[in-house]
Amino acid sequence: MKNGIFIRTSNKAPVCSIPGLSFLCCFTIFWLTGCSRKVAEVNLPYEPLQAFSLPGETEAPDQWWQAFEDPKLNLLVDSALASNLPLNAVWYQFREAGALVNIVSSARVPDVFLQLQSGISRPVPDFVGGENTQLSLRANYEADLWGRIRYSIHAEEYRFKASFYDYKTAAVTLTGEVALAWFRLKATNIQLQLLSEQIETNEQVLALIRNRFASGQVRGVDILRQQQLIESTIQQQVALELQKELLENQLSILLGQPPGELLEAPAQLPDLPPMPLTGIPLQLVNRRPDVQSSFYRLQAADRELAAAISNKYPRLNFSLNAALRSNNLIGLFESQAISLGSALLAPIFYGGRLRAQVNQAEAIRQQLRYDYGQTVLLAFQEIENALIQEEKQLERIEVIQNQVELAEKTFGQLRVEYLNGSLAYLDVLVTLNQQQQLQRDLINAELELLEIRIALYRALAGGFETEREPMMEDVP
Repeated sequence: MKNGIFIRTSNKAPVCSIPGLSFLCCFTIFWLTGCSRKVAEVNLPYEPLQAFSLPGETEAPDQWWQAFEDPKLNLLVDSALASNLPLNAVWYQFREAGALVNIVSSARVPDVFLQLQSGISRPVPDFVGGENTQLSLRANYEADLWGRIRYSIHAEEYRFKASFYDYKTAAVTLTGEVALAWFRLKATNIQLQLLSEQIETNEQVLALIRNRFASGQVRGVDILRQQQLIESTIQQQVALELQKELLENQLSILLGQPPGELLEAPAQLPDLPPMPLTGIPLQLVNRRPDVQSSFYRLQAADRELAAAISNKYPRLNFSLNAALRSNNLIGLFESQAISLGSALLAPIFYGGRLRAQVNQAEAIRQQLRYDYGQTVLLAFQEIENALIQEEKQLERIEVIQNQVELAEKTFGQLRVEYLNGSLAYLDVLVTLNQQQQLQRDLINAELELLEIRIALYRALAGGFETEREPMMEDVP
Protein backbone atom coordinates (compact mmCIF):
# COMPACT_ATOMS: atom_id res chain seq x y z
CA MET A 1 0.00 0.00 0.00
CA LYS A 2 1.31 3.44 -0.92
CA ASN A 3 -0.25 6.91 -0.55
CA GLY A 4 -3.33 5.32 0.97
CA ILE A 5 -4.56 4.09 -2.41
CA PHE A 6 -4.08 0.69 -3.93
CA ILE A 7 -5.99 -1.98 -5.79
CA ARG A 8 -5.22 -5.62 -5.36
CA THR A 9 -6.76 -8.94 -6.27
CA SER A 10 -5.52 -12.17 -4.71
CA ASN A 11 -6.21 -15.59 -6.17
CA LYS A 12 -6.42 -17.69 -3.02
CA ALA A 13 -6.35 -21.47 -3.24
CA PRO A 14 -9.93 -22.79 -3.41
CA VAL A 15 -11.04 -25.64 -1.21
CA CYS A 16 -12.46 -28.76 -2.84
CA SER A 17 -15.85 -29.38 -1.24
CA ILE A 18 -17.88 -30.77 -4.13
CA PRO A 19 -19.81 -33.93 -3.28
CA GLY A 20 -19.06 -36.88 -5.56
CA LEU A 21 -15.96 -35.36 -7.12
CA SER A 22 -13.43 -38.01 -8.04
CA PHE A 23 -10.01 -38.29 -6.41
CA LEU A 24 -8.35 -37.50 -9.74
CA CYS A 25 -10.33 -34.28 -10.11
CA CYS A 26 -9.45 -33.17 -6.57
CA PHE A 27 -5.79 -33.89 -7.16
CA THR A 28 -5.85 -31.89 -10.38
CA ILE A 29 -7.56 -28.93 -8.69
CA PHE A 30 -5.10 -28.71 -5.81
CA TRP A 31 -2.13 -29.12 -8.13
CA LEU A 32 -3.29 -26.29 -10.37
CA THR A 33 -4.07 -24.08 -7.38
CA GLY A 34 -0.40 -23.87 -6.56
CA CYS A 35 0.22 -22.53 -10.07
CA SER A 36 -2.19 -19.58 -9.79
CA ARG A 37 -0.40 -16.24 -9.49
CA LYS A 38 -1.48 -13.20 -7.57
CA VAL A 39 -2.35 -9.93 -9.24
CA ALA A 40 0.18 -7.26 -8.30
CA GLU A 41 -0.62 -4.15 -6.31
CA VAL A 42 -1.33 -0.97 -8.24
CA ASN A 43 -0.08 2.32 -6.79
CA LEU A 44 -0.04 5.92 -7.93
CA PRO A 45 2.96 6.27 -10.26
CA TYR A 46 4.19 9.42 -8.45
CA GLU A 47 4.31 11.13 -5.09
CA PRO A 48 1.11 13.15 -4.59
CA LEU A 49 0.97 16.87 -3.86
CA GLN A 50 1.37 17.60 -0.15
CA ALA A 51 -0.26 21.04 0.08
CA PHE A 52 -1.90 23.66 -2.12
CA SER A 53 -0.60 27.21 -2.41
CA LEU A 54 -3.56 28.71 -0.48
CA PRO A 55 -5.28 27.05 2.49
CA GLY A 56 -8.67 28.78 2.18
CA GLU A 57 -10.97 30.18 4.87
CA THR A 58 -14.31 28.32 5.09
CA GLU A 59 -15.60 24.92 4.05
CA ALA A 60 -17.61 25.11 0.84
CA PRO A 61 -21.11 23.55 0.87
CA ASP A 62 -21.70 20.40 -1.16
CA GLN A 63 -24.16 22.42 -3.23
CA TRP A 64 -21.42 24.94 -3.93
CA TRP A 65 -23.54 27.36 -5.98
CA GLN A 66 -25.44 28.29 -2.81
CA ALA A 67 -22.30 30.05 -1.57
CA PHE A 68 -23.18 32.92 -3.95
CA GLU A 69 -26.50 33.47 -2.11
CA ASP A 70 -28.40 33.96 -5.37
CA PRO A 71 -31.98 32.58 -5.08
CA LYS A 72 -32.57 32.77 -8.83
CA LEU A 73 -29.40 30.81 -9.52
CA ASN A 74 -30.58 28.17 -7.03
CA LEU A 75 -33.87 27.84 -8.93
CA LEU A 76 -32.08 27.51 -12.26
CA VAL A 77 -29.72 24.82 -10.97
CA ASP A 78 -32.57 22.83 -9.42
CA SER A 79 -34.49 23.00 -12.68
CA ALA A 80 -31.46 21.94 -14.72
CA LEU A 81 -30.71 18.96 -12.45
CA ALA A 82 -34.29 17.79 -12.86
CA SER A 83 -34.81 18.40 -16.59
CA ASN A 84 -31.46 18.53 -18.42
CA LEU A 85 -31.61 15.97 -21.22
CA PRO A 86 -27.94 14.86 -21.36
CA LEU A 87 -27.98 14.38 -17.56
CA ASN A 88 -31.07 12.19 -17.92
CA ALA A 89 -29.23 10.16 -20.55
CA VAL A 90 -26.25 9.63 -18.23
CA TRP A 91 -28.65 8.52 -15.49
CA TYR A 92 -30.03 5.78 -17.71
CA GLN A 93 -26.51 4.71 -18.60
CA PHE A 94 -26.13 4.15 -14.87
CA ARG A 95 -29.36 2.15 -14.82
CA GLU A 96 -28.06 0.11 -17.73
CA ALA A 97 -24.89 -0.66 -15.78
CA GLY A 98 -27.05 -1.92 -12.91
CA ALA A 99 -28.87 -4.27 -15.25
CA LEU A 100 -25.54 -5.61 -16.51
CA VAL A 101 -24.59 -6.50 -12.93
CA ASN A 102 -27.72 -8.63 -12.69
CA ILE A 103 -27.00 -10.26 -16.04
CA VAL A 104 -23.48 -11.27 -15.04
CA SER A 105 -24.58 -12.30 -11.53
CA SER A 106 -27.02 -14.81 -13.01
CA ALA A 107 -24.01 -17.09 -13.66
CA ARG A 108 -24.02 -17.91 -9.93
CA VAL A 109 -27.18 -19.99 -10.26
CA PRO A 110 -28.00 -22.89 -12.59
CA ASP A 111 -29.63 -22.36 -15.98
CA VAL A 112 -32.89 -24.34 -16.13
CA PHE A 113 -34.78 -25.08 -19.36
CA LEU A 114 -38.19 -26.68 -19.92
CA GLN A 115 -38.74 -28.09 -23.39
CA LEU A 116 -41.78 -29.70 -24.99
CA GLN A 117 -40.95 -31.48 -28.23
CA SER A 118 -43.43 -33.26 -30.50
CA GLY A 119 -43.14 -34.85 -33.93
CA ILE A 120 -45.09 -37.00 -36.39
CA SER A 121 -43.41 -39.86 -38.26
CA ARG A 122 -44.66 -42.20 -41.04
CA PRO A 123 -44.61 -45.18 -40.93
CA VAL A 124 -44.84 -45.73 -37.18
CA PRO A 125 -42.51 -46.40 -35.52
CA ASP A 126 -39.66 -44.87 -37.54
CA PHE A 127 -36.97 -45.72 -34.97
CA VAL A 128 -36.41 -47.88 -31.91
CA GLY A 129 -38.68 -46.81 -29.07
CA GLY A 130 -40.90 -44.83 -31.39
CA GLU A 131 -40.97 -41.69 -29.19
CA ASN A 132 -42.35 -38.66 -30.94
CA THR A 133 -43.47 -36.63 -27.88
CA GLN A 134 -41.05 -35.48 -25.17
CA LEU A 135 -41.24 -33.14 -22.17
CA SER A 136 -37.80 -32.44 -20.70
CA LEU A 137 -36.29 -30.38 -17.91
CA ARG A 138 -32.61 -29.53 -18.20
CA ALA A 139 -30.26 -27.71 -15.83
CA ASN A 140 -26.62 -26.67 -16.24
CA TYR A 141 -24.33 -25.25 -13.58
CA GLU A 142 -20.66 -24.31 -13.48
CA ALA A 143 -18.85 -24.55 -10.15
CA ASP A 144 -16.77 -21.41 -9.68
CA LEU A 145 -13.58 -23.21 -8.64
CA TRP A 146 -11.10 -20.43 -9.35
CA GLY A 147 -13.30 -17.37 -8.90
CA ARG A 148 -13.65 -16.62 -12.62
CA ILE A 149 -17.38 -15.92 -12.27
CA ARG A 150 -16.91 -14.12 -8.97
CA TYR A 151 -14.22 -11.84 -10.38
CA SER A 152 -16.33 -11.10 -13.46
CA ILE A 153 -19.24 -10.11 -11.23
CA HIS A 154 -16.97 -7.91 -9.10
CA ALA A 155 -15.65 -6.23 -12.25
CA GLU A 156 -19.19 -5.40 -13.37
CA GLU A 157 -20.06 -4.13 -9.90
CA TYR A 158 -17.09 -1.76 -9.99
CA ARG A 159 -18.10 -0.54 -13.43
CA PHE A 160 -21.56 0.01 -11.98
CA LYS A 161 -20.04 2.21 -9.26
CA ALA A 162 -17.95 4.05 -11.86
CA SER A 163 -21.10 4.71 -13.88
CA PHE A 164 -22.75 6.23 -10.83
CA TYR A 165 -19.84 8.62 -10.38
CA ASP A 166 -20.01 9.44 -14.09
CA TYR A 167 -23.52 10.65 -13.37
CA LYS A 168 -22.27 12.67 -10.40
CA THR A 169 -19.54 14.17 -12.60
CA ALA A 170 -22.12 15.16 -15.22
CA ALA A 171 -24.24 16.79 -12.51
CA VAL A 172 -21.29 18.82 -11.21
CA THR A 173 -20.41 19.89 -14.76
CA LEU A 174 -24.02 20.91 -15.42
CA THR A 175 -24.22 23.10 -12.31
CA GLY A 176 -21.02 24.85 -13.38
CA GLU A 177 -22.38 25.50 -16.87
CA VAL A 178 -25.62 26.93 -15.46
CA ALA A 179 -23.77 29.20 -13.03
CA LEU A 180 -21.40 30.42 -15.76
CA ALA A 181 -24.23 31.18 -18.17
CA TRP A 182 -26.22 32.97 -15.46
CA PHE A 183 -23.35 35.19 -14.31
CA ARG A 184 -22.36 35.94 -17.91
CA LEU A 185 -25.94 36.97 -18.57
CA LYS A 186 -25.89 39.25 -15.53
CA ALA A 187 -22.57 40.74 -16.63
CA THR A 188 -23.96 41.31 -20.11
CA ASN A 189 -26.89 43.24 -18.63
CA ILE A 190 -24.44 45.33 -16.60
CA GLN A 191 -22.43 46.02 -19.76
CA LEU A 192 -25.58 47.01 -21.64
CA GLN A 193 -26.58 49.36 -18.84
CA LEU A 194 -23.09 50.88 -18.84
CA LEU A 195 -23.09 51.27 -22.62
CA SER A 196 -26.42 53.10 -22.48
CA GLU A 197 -24.92 55.52 -19.96
CA GLN A 198 -21.78 55.92 -22.10
CA ILE A 199 -23.83 56.59 -25.23
CA GLU A 200 -25.80 59.22 -23.33
CA THR A 201 -22.56 60.81 -22.09
CA ASN A 202 -21.07 60.79 -25.59
CA GLU A 203 -24.18 62.42 -27.02
CA GLN A 204 -23.98 65.15 -24.38
CA VAL A 205 -20.36 65.76 -25.33
CA LEU A 206 -21.39 65.84 -29.00
CA ALA A 207 -24.01 68.48 -28.24
CA LEU A 208 -21.36 70.55 -26.44
CA ILE A 209 -18.97 70.27 -29.38
CA ARG A 210 -21.68 71.35 -31.82
CA ASN A 211 -22.41 74.43 -29.74
CA ARG A 212 -18.74 75.35 -29.75
CA PHE A 213 -18.55 74.63 -33.48
CA ALA A 214 -21.51 76.99 -34.09
CA SER A 215 -19.59 79.75 -32.33
CA GLY A 216 -16.48 79.01 -34.38
CA GLN A 217 -14.43 77.77 -31.43
CA VAL A 218 -13.67 74.23 -32.75
CA ARG A 219 -13.24 72.47 -36.07
CA GLY A 220 -15.86 70.32 -37.74
CA VAL A 221 -13.57 67.29 -37.52
CA ASP A 222 -14.17 67.25 -33.76
CA ILE A 223 -17.85 66.55 -34.43
CA LEU A 224 -16.96 63.68 -36.77
CA ARG A 225 -14.61 62.12 -34.25
CA GLN A 226 -17.23 62.26 -31.50
CA GLN A 227 -19.86 60.78 -33.83
CA GLN A 228 -17.44 57.97 -34.64
CA LEU A 229 -17.05 57.24 -30.92
CA ILE A 230 -20.84 57.10 -30.54
CA GLU A 231 -21.19 54.68 -33.47
CA SER A 232 -18.44 52.49 -32.06
CA THR A 233 -20.25 52.34 -28.71
CA ILE A 234 -23.53 51.49 -30.43
CA GLN A 235 -21.78 48.69 -32.31
CA GLN A 236 -20.65 47.18 -29.01
CA GLN A 237 -24.18 47.54 -27.69
CA VAL A 238 -25.57 45.54 -30.63
CA ALA A 239 -22.96 42.83 -30.11
CA LEU A 240 -23.86 42.57 -26.43
CA GLU A 241 -27.58 42.36 -27.24
CA LEU A 242 -26.77 39.41 -29.50
CA GLN A 243 -24.66 37.84 -26.77
CA LYS A 244 -27.54 38.23 -24.33
CA GLU A 245 -29.92 36.38 -26.65
CA LEU A 246 -27.41 33.56 -27.12
CA LEU A 247 -26.84 33.22 -23.38
CA GLU A 248 -30.58 33.05 -22.76
CA ASN A 249 -30.88 30.33 -25.39
CA GLN A 250 -27.99 28.44 -23.81
CA LEU A 251 -29.65 28.59 -20.41
CA SER A 252 -32.92 27.32 -21.87
CA ILE A 253 -31.18 24.29 -23.37
CA LEU A 254 -29.38 23.60 -20.09
CA LEU A 255 -32.79 23.61 -18.42
CA GLY A 256 -34.04 21.04 -20.91
CA GLN A 257 -36.49 23.33 -22.70
CA PRO A 258 -36.69 25.16 -26.05
CA PRO A 259 -35.40 28.73 -26.19
CA GLY A 260 -37.88 31.03 -24.53
CA GLU A 261 -38.41 33.45 -21.68
CA LEU A 262 -36.31 32.97 -18.55
CA LEU A 263 -35.91 34.63 -15.20
CA GLU A 264 -34.77 38.22 -15.64
CA ALA A 265 -31.09 38.50 -14.78
CA PRO A 266 -30.47 41.58 -12.62
CA ALA A 267 -27.62 43.84 -13.66
CA GLN A 268 -25.55 43.03 -10.60
CA LEU A 269 -22.84 40.48 -9.94
CA PRO A 270 -22.66 38.77 -6.52
CA ASP A 271 -19.90 39.38 -4.04
CA LEU A 272 -17.11 36.84 -4.06
CA PRO A 273 -17.63 34.29 -1.24
CA PRO A 274 -14.74 33.53 1.15
CA MET A 275 -12.02 31.27 -0.20
CA PRO A 276 -13.01 27.61 0.37
CA LEU A 277 -10.78 25.35 2.43
CA THR A 278 -8.41 23.20 0.42
CA GLY A 279 -7.13 20.81 3.08
CA ILE A 280 -4.98 17.78 2.24
CA PRO A 281 -4.71 17.52 -1.56
CA LEU A 282 -4.99 13.74 -1.93
CA GLN A 283 -7.95 13.47 0.41
CA LEU A 284 -9.58 16.39 -1.34
CA VAL A 285 -9.30 15.11 -4.90
CA ASN A 286 -10.42 11.63 -3.84
CA ARG A 287 -13.83 13.20 -3.14
CA ARG A 288 -14.19 14.20 -6.77
CA PRO A 289 -16.62 12.01 -8.70
CA ASP A 290 -14.42 11.87 -11.80
CA VAL A 291 -11.49 10.61 -9.68
CA GLN A 292 -13.73 8.01 -8.03
CA SER A 293 -15.05 6.90 -11.42
CA SER A 294 -11.51 6.42 -12.71
CA PHE A 295 -10.57 4.55 -9.53
CA TYR A 296 -13.46 2.09 -9.81
CA ARG A 297 -12.72 1.45 -13.47
CA LEU A 298 -9.21 0.54 -12.42
CA GLN A 299 -10.68 -1.78 -9.81
CA ALA A 300 -12.83 -3.39 -12.51
CA ALA A 301 -9.82 -3.92 -14.77
CA ASP A 302 -7.98 -5.57 -11.90
CA ARG A 303 -10.86 -8.04 -11.42
CA GLU A 304 -11.00 -8.68 -15.15
CA LEU A 305 -7.34 -9.63 -15.01
CA ALA A 306 -8.04 -12.08 -12.20
CA ALA A 307 -10.92 -13.55 -14.23
CA ALA A 308 -8.65 -13.95 -17.27
CA ILE A 309 -6.09 -15.81 -15.14
CA SER A 310 -8.80 -18.06 -13.72
CA ASN A 311 -10.01 -18.81 -17.23
CA LYS A 312 -6.78 -20.77 -17.87
CA TYR A 313 -7.76 -23.44 -15.32
CA PRO A 314 -10.22 -26.35 -15.64
CA ARG A 315 -13.96 -25.79 -15.37
CA LEU A 316 -16.31 -28.14 -13.54
CA ASN A 317 -19.81 -28.29 -15.05
CA PHE A 318 -22.85 -30.15 -13.69
CA SER A 319 -25.84 -31.10 -15.80
CA LEU A 320 -29.25 -32.53 -14.98
CA ASN A 321 -31.69 -33.93 -17.56
CA ALA A 322 -35.16 -35.19 -16.67
CA ALA A 323 -37.49 -36.27 -19.49
CA LEU A 324 -40.91 -37.78 -20.12
CA ARG A 325 -41.25 -39.65 -23.43
CA SER A 326 -44.17 -41.27 -25.23
CA ASN A 327 -45.62 -42.02 -28.66
CA ASN A 328 -48.60 -39.84 -27.73
CA LEU A 329 -49.57 -37.13 -25.29
CA ILE A 330 -51.82 -39.46 -23.26
CA GLY A 331 -48.97 -41.79 -22.34
CA LEU A 332 -46.48 -38.97 -21.75
CA PHE A 333 -46.34 -39.44 -17.97
CA GLU A 334 -45.94 -43.20 -18.11
CA SER A 335 -42.26 -43.09 -19.07
CA GLN A 336 -39.57 -41.16 -17.27
CA ALA A 337 -35.83 -40.78 -17.69
CA ILE A 338 -33.41 -38.87 -15.48
CA SER A 339 -29.69 -38.31 -15.97
CA LEU A 340 -27.21 -36.50 -13.74
CA GLY A 341 -23.69 -35.82 -14.85
CA SER A 342 -20.58 -33.72 -14.29
CA ALA A 343 -17.64 -32.80 -16.49
CA LEU A 344 -14.21 -31.36 -15.79
CA LEU A 345 -13.02 -29.41 -18.81
CA ALA A 346 -9.34 -28.56 -18.82
CA PRO A 347 -7.83 -26.26 -21.50
CA ILE A 348 -4.97 -28.03 -23.28
CA PHE A 349 -4.35 -26.17 -26.53
CA TYR A 350 -5.94 -22.85 -27.52
CA GLY A 351 -3.21 -21.49 -29.75
CA GLY A 352 -2.02 -19.08 -27.04
CA ARG A 353 -5.41 -17.37 -26.87
CA LEU A 354 -5.82 -17.68 -23.10
CA ARG A 355 -2.32 -16.33 -22.41
CA ALA A 356 -3.00 -13.46 -24.82
CA GLN A 357 -6.25 -12.67 -23.00
CA VAL A 358 -4.34 -12.42 -19.74
CA ASN A 359 -1.76 -10.13 -21.38
CA GLN A 360 -4.54 -8.01 -22.80
CA ALA A 361 -6.23 -7.70 -19.39
CA GLU A 362 -2.90 -6.79 -17.79
CA ALA A 363 -2.28 -4.10 -20.45
CA ILE A 364 -5.77 -2.66 -19.92
CA ARG A 365 -5.19 -2.55 -16.17
CA GLN A 366 -1.87 -0.74 -16.60
CA GLN A 367 -3.48 1.68 -19.04
CA LEU A 368 -6.26 2.48 -16.56
CA ARG A 369 -3.71 2.81 -13.78
CA TYR A 370 -1.97 5.61 -15.66
CA ASP A 371 -5.33 7.10 -16.67
CA TYR A 372 -6.25 7.19 -13.00
CA GLY A 373 -2.92 8.79 -12.11
CA GLN A 374 -3.44 11.41 -14.82
CA THR A 375 -6.97 12.12 -13.54
CA VAL A 376 -5.57 12.81 -10.07
CA LEU A 377 -2.80 14.98 -11.51
CA LEU A 378 -5.29 17.03 -13.51
CA ALA A 379 -7.39 17.46 -10.37
CA PHE A 380 -4.33 18.86 -8.58
CA GLN A 381 -3.67 21.16 -11.54
CA GLU A 382 -7.25 22.46 -11.75
CA ILE A 383 -7.33 23.35 -8.06
CA GLU A 384 -3.88 24.92 -8.01
CA ASN A 385 -4.56 26.85 -11.24
CA ALA A 386 -7.80 28.26 -9.85
CA LEU A 387 -6.11 29.30 -6.61
CA ILE A 388 -3.30 31.11 -8.44
CA GLN A 389 -5.64 32.69 -10.98
CA GLU A 390 -7.95 34.02 -8.29
CA GLU A 391 -5.08 35.59 -6.39
CA LYS A 392 -3.73 37.29 -9.53
CA GLN A 393 -7.20 38.27 -10.75
CA LEU A 394 -7.86 40.14 -7.51
CA GLU A 395 -4.63 42.06 -8.05
CA ARG A 396 -5.63 42.77 -11.66
CA ILE A 397 -9.04 44.09 -10.61
CA GLU A 398 -7.41 46.42 -8.12
CA VAL A 399 -5.12 47.79 -10.87
CA ILE A 400 -8.05 48.30 -13.25
CA GLN A 401 -10.03 50.10 -10.53
CA ASN A 402 -7.07 52.46 -10.01
CA GLN A 403 -6.88 53.04 -13.76
CA VAL A 404 -10.60 53.85 -13.91
CA GLU A 405 -10.25 56.42 -11.13
CA LEU A 406 -7.24 58.02 -12.82
CA ALA A 407 -8.99 58.07 -16.20
CA GLU A 408 -12.06 59.76 -14.69
CA LYS A 409 -9.91 62.41 -13.04
CA THR A 410 -7.90 62.91 -16.23
CA PHE A 411 -11.03 63.27 -18.35
CA GLY A 412 -12.50 65.79 -15.92
CA GLN A 413 -9.34 67.92 -16.00
CA LEU A 414 -8.96 67.74 -19.79
CA ARG A 415 -12.62 68.61 -20.30
CA VAL A 416 -12.17 71.82 -18.28
CA GLU A 417 -9.07 72.73 -20.28
CA TYR A 418 -10.93 71.97 -23.54
CA LEU A 419 -13.86 74.21 -22.54
CA ASN A 420 -11.38 76.96 -21.72
CA GLY A 421 -9.96 76.63 -25.23
CA SER A 422 -6.47 75.68 -24.09
CA LEU A 423 -6.54 72.08 -25.33
CA ALA A 424 -7.28 70.25 -28.58
CA TYR A 425 -10.32 67.95 -28.58
CA LEU A 426 -8.30 64.90 -29.69
CA ASP A 427 -6.74 64.61 -26.24
CA VAL A 428 -10.20 64.69 -24.65
CA LEU A 429 -11.49 62.06 -27.08
CA VAL A 430 -8.63 59.64 -26.45
CA THR A 431 -9.03 59.95 -22.69
CA LEU A 432 -12.81 59.53 -22.85
CA ASN A 433 -12.46 56.42 -24.99
CA GLN A 434 -9.88 54.96 -22.58
CA GLN A 435 -12.06 55.71 -19.56
CA GLN A 436 -15.10 54.00 -21.06
CA GLN A 437 -13.08 50.98 -22.18
CA LEU A 438 -11.58 50.62 -18.69
CA GLN A 439 -15.08 50.68 -17.20
CA ARG A 440 -16.06 47.79 -19.47
CA ASP A 441 -12.80 45.97 -18.71
CA LEU A 442 -13.56 46.20 -15.00
CA ILE A 443 -16.90 44.44 -15.45
CA ASN A 444 -15.24 41.72 -17.53
CA ALA A 445 -12.53 41.29 -14.91
CA GLU A 446 -15.11 40.92 -12.12
CA LEU A 447 -16.91 38.32 -14.23
CA GLU A 448 -13.66 36.46 -14.84
CA LEU A 449 -13.08 36.39 -11.08
CA LEU A 450 -16.45 34.69 -10.58
CA GLU A 451 -15.66 32.24 -13.39
CA ILE A 452 -12.37 31.36 -11.69
CA ARG A 453 -14.19 30.78 -8.40
CA ILE A 454 -16.72 28.54 -10.16
CA ALA A 455 -13.83 26.56 -11.61
CA LEU A 456 -12.39 26.21 -8.10
CA TYR A 457 -15.69 25.04 -6.66
CA ARG A 458 -16.04 22.49 -9.46
CA ALA A 459 -12.47 21.30 -8.93
CA LEU A 460 -13.15 20.83 -5.20
CA ALA A 461 -16.65 19.41 -5.62
CA GLY A 462 -17.24 16.05 -3.99
CA GLY A 463 -20.66 15.54 -5.50
CA PHE A 464 -24.11 16.19 -4.09
CA GLU A 465 -27.39 14.31 -4.00
CA THR A 466 -29.86 14.95 -6.80
CA GLU A 467 -33.58 14.21 -6.93
CA ARG A 468 -32.92 10.97 -8.83
CA GLU A 469 -30.64 9.39 -6.26
CA PRO A 470 -33.42 8.30 -3.86
CA MET A 471 -34.56 6.18 -6.84
CA MET A 472 -31.38 4.10 -6.43
CA GLU A 473 -33.39 1.70 -4.25
CA ASP A 474 -34.95 0.50 -7.51
CA VAL A 475 -31.55 0.10 -9.16
CA PRO A 476 -29.89 -3.31 -8.78
